[in-house]
Amino acid sequence: MKVDLLKYMSDRLQEDSGNVEKAGPVVTISRLHGCPAKSVAKLLAEELTRKMVAYGQANSEWRYVTKEIMSESARELEMDPKQIKYVFDYEQKSMIDDILASHSSKYYKSDRKIRNTIARVIRNIAHEGNVVIVGRGGVAITHDMPRSLHINLEAPLEWRLLRVSEKHEISFEEAGKMIVDVDKKRKQFREYFEGKNTDYTWFDLTFNCMTMSVEEIVKVVIKTMEIRKLL
Repeated sequence: MKVDLLKYMSDRLQEDSGNVEKAGPVVTISRLHGCPAKSVAKLLAEELTRKMVAYGQANSEWRYVTKEIMSESARELEMDPKQIKYVFDYEQKSMIDDILASHSSKYYKSDRKIRNTIARVIRNIAHEGNVVIVGRGGVAITHDMPRSLHINLEAPLEWRLLRVSEKHEISFEEAGKMIVDVDKKRKQFREYFEGKNTDYTWFDLTFNCMTMSVEEIVKVVIKTMEIRKLL
């Protein structure tokens, strides 16, 4: 089930009670499968922390989050993280599985309930600021926050095929199938929050990971944050 974008954004702003202007700063990273999002996030958080310490700011530590979102979402839902892992793997229950689950467990939570809890967790993390959020539909969930920056990592398919096949020790053919499958599921996951066929959540920066190193990407992101007064 898709969320109506305008209604969803309106509801979020009401929940934030006007504090959206104070939220952040937050950086979200989206990527095509095979691009080094975690490496970029880790180095970016380290370099931002180093820069903030140099500036003498009290609240200087930056962090990056990805798997922590699942743990916190499960805690709020009072569920075992394993029970909601399928959502983070971009899988969906069939209608039959959903009906059976709803009758077999008093702790049953619908896909929509789980996904909306994930959105709320991400919003809360973003509000705290000084955080880099990897994936999880972060661009759609935090795009209305003025103190946010949204980057996208992409690269030619051949380059990603090589990385994925080497990482998972699989053939190019298997890597190709994995890339198509994961990219499709990530897109569907993001569309749940932003609405389908909308251009509202365009990225601020898009990088070609084949031609730019992790270090170069991080330097450009930090420079952009300085220009936009996010530091």
